[in-house]
Amino acid sequence: MKYLLIFLFLSTTASFAQDHKTQIAAYRQKYMADFLEDKNSPLKKEDLQYLRFYDADSTYRVEAQARIVVSAPTFVMPVFAGTGREYVKYADLTMQLHGKPVTLSVYRSTGLAKIPAYADYLFLPFTDESNGKETYGGGRYIDLREGDFKNGRVIIDFNKAYNPYCAFAGGYSCPKPPDENQLKIAIPAGEKKFGKEVAH
Repeated sequence: MKYLLIFLFLSTTASFAQDHKTQIAAYRQKYMADFLEDKNSPLKKEDLQYLRFYDADSTYRVEAQARIVVSAPTFVMPVFAGTGREYVKYADLTMQLHGKPVTLSVYRSTGLAKIPAYADYLFLPFTDESNGKETYGGGRYIDLREGDFKNGRVIIDFNKAYNPYCAFAGGYSCPKPPDENQLKIAIPAGEKKFGKEVAH
């Protein structure tokens, strides 16, 4: 019986990893297609070949405990170029990532919140020890929606971490991840450095 349970567990784990890999592949196809639909995109079709990603790794898809922040004050998040943008903290997250405790904060843009289509849009910017080596030096972003938060928990998939437009070209106002979201570990998941020389 014990061996059957172990077999079933391993089969289920392998099946989940494969399903996750398929999901991430589809996510990345849409991510690349979006560059061609955005009139402000820094990339053209011929540039998409230079996008680089880590292999999908389901161990970097984790469930986090979420504490929703009530009546948080607005603040200006600095950007790499230009003037900062106004945000408000939405939630504080705690999770275990490869056995290490990780804390991150999620934010809401006050500007986007006024646009119906983006009213529930949330933003998780972060830096980690891979920045400037295998990944973009300015950090990466993960998009979330309010509906992703259920019963005080939320799934964070670092395989969906992507580069800001500043990683591809100059002239964009990309938010800098706040100090509280600077991780002291490397996150080898998601998007890597752009594979083409960038002129800033």
